[in-house]
Amino acid sequence: MKKKGMDIPLVIGIVLIALFGVLMIYSSSYIWAEYKFNDPFKYVKNQGLFLIVGLFLMFFISKIDITLYYKKLNVLLFGSILLLILVLIPGIGTVRNGSRSWFGIGSFGIQPSEFSKLVLILFTSKYLIKNEKNLSSILKGVLPILGMTLLVFGLIMLQPDFGTGMIIVMSIIGLLFVGGVNFKFFIRMGILGAIGITILILMAPYRLKRILSFLDPWSDPLGSGFQIIQSLYAIGPGGLFGQGFLNSRQKHFYLPEPQTDFIFSIISEEFGFLGVIIVVGLFLFIIYRGFKIARNCEDLFSKYVAFGITFGLSFQAILNLMVVVGLIPVTGVTLPFLSYGGSSLLITLCSMGILLNISKQN
Repeated sequence: MKKKGMDIPLVIGIVLIALFGVLMIYSSSYIWAEYKFNDPFKYVKNQGLFLIVGLFLMFFISKIDITLYYKKLNVLLFGSILLLILVLIPGIGTVRNGSRSWFGIGSFGIQPSEFSKLVLILFTSKYLIKNEKNLSSILKGVLPILGMTLLVFGLIMLQPDFGTGMIIVMSIIGLLFVGGVNFKFFIRMGILGAIGITILILMAPYRLKRILSFLDPWSDPLGSGFQIIQSLYAIGPGGLFGQGFLNSRQKHFYLPEPQTDFIFSIISEEFGFLGVIIVVGLFLFIIYRGFKIARNCEDLFSKYVAFGITFGLSFQAILNLMVVVGLIPVTGVTLPFLSYGGSSLLITLCSMGILLNISKQN
């Protein structure tokens, strides 16, 4: 297979947004870090370490032939499912923010569901190639991969982590669409998905509270509506150019854990509409390059993988931004590259490494 150079514009976009993320993690977290750990640099040091490791992995993975994943996918899938089971066992998995989603390693935490997102995209890409002739049949072609997706989704929901589960499902549905599955199937899936989401919401009272707080956050301003109200209070005063770097007010113990899911609120407050345009522009640029790489790729497995990775990044960014501005209920989804979280950053950069490897193909 003929090779060309790595997609340098994509590399520049990734590095810029990741470095800006570290900068904003310091700005949004130093007050909380000083209060909790007596070290204002606690969070930014952790994230900086993950960024260095993640960039090394990105460039290392960009040199690995993608056919290696194709050959080892069964092992990778079995390993990811095993990790999702192990993390549910008390004493092995660690509970954080109400979810048993982590393996605790010292002060760090590793989230196996992040690894599962990438592995399932790779597995589905291989499945679409091997079952191309059966994709016209829902029973023979589509249901088997949906069953595997729902197995992973179910294990993640046991943690529970609704946001990550939804990103996985949406990414796989996007891949099935690209793979040529009949459009009527997606209409039926939309109806079934709406019913399933309704049942999941009714099964967990905290999810119903999130829905109600989304519809009217001021009905419970000190409870379920607190986060979204504080987020809007951060975004509102940003104006055109913002309050200035380090000058956010909402990070002063108003917006809980501002360095995680709601870091975009602090970006909006400190850099205003200009900062919003820059961040959204970087995301759109990375997503555009991802889809361009996928469209121009001749190898079918690489094409599907590139589409899947770009779908996953797109859905995750869109979900987070919609939560922050109050368009959908709080999901607990991090903003790729920017939110504090080592697992999310590492897997995102590893995914970008695979995308960069694909970009070398004609």
